[in-house]
Amino acid sequence: MKRLCQILGVARSSFYYWQATAPARAARQAADTMLAARIRAIHTADTTYGAPRITAELRDNGTPVNHKRVARVMRGIGLQGLRLRRHRTTIPDQAAAKAPDLIRRDFTAPAPNQRYVGDITYLPVGERGFLYLATVIDLHSRRLAGWAIADHMRTELVIDALNAAQRTRGSLAGAIFHSDHGAQYTSKDFAAACKTVGVGQSMTKVGSSADNALADSFNASFKRETLQGRRAFTDERDARLTSFRWLHRYNTVRRHSRLGQQSPITYERIHATSTTIVQAA
Repeated sequence: MKRLCQILGVARSSFYYWQATAPARAARQAADTMLAARIRAIHTADTTYGAPRITAELRDNGTPVNHKRVARVMRGIGLQGLRLRRHRTTIPDQAAAKAPDLIRRDFTAPAPNQRYVGDITYLPVGERGFLYLATVIDLHSRRLAGWAIADHMRTELVIDALNAAQRTRGSLAGAIFHSDHGAQYTSKDFAAACKTVGVGQSMTKVGSSADNALADSFNASFKRETLQGRRAFTDERDARLTSFRWLHRYNTVRRHSRLGQQSPITYERIHATSTTIVQAA
């Protein structure tokens, strides 16, 4: 053995260590193989999940594991989550009245139903068509409290989303709604709708996407995870059904890193104490 180690240029102590630890390595390899099977099952159910969400899923199902190990095993079997790209659709009205910025890039809230952000994003359909999604997102739980889809970007779209949020919450009185300077949000009709439901308006600075970064990030996640590499939805039915499934899953199942890998509704059930919260239909 001494002669063989000399020929191979290997220290005898290293060889004996390798030999002694062979059973442990085999056990780790077997454990990684079993873990890889569980990871594949989770990733197959939701191909958008990366290592952090898969780690949380495994832990909730009784498999204590470190996220670094999950990432290593995923690399080994060629799996990864979807990477996000940012998109923004804003048509400003320079002559419209502007509301002050009451959020100031603080995308948090001490309790539900206090501060919301919203935006419009486009859904490419077929060769040249588009649908548009308007959202109302709670800054406490990241819950999508209201949303609307239409084949236009008129003010009715964002009003419908705001009214949907009111139905979900029961009341929006005293809440703040933050948006960019899109013509829909600066319109008199939307200002009147906010006044009717008791919402105070807040707006970003002109040309500053960072002032509404949370809504932009939501839109990017939505489009990336619904399209999954496609340039467009097949048709309007495909766009609406796929969007509905994802938006429902976002609220009820999809894990959020800022919420301790919990879904928004789960987070609210555990942490919310407000009596104004009602369960969404």
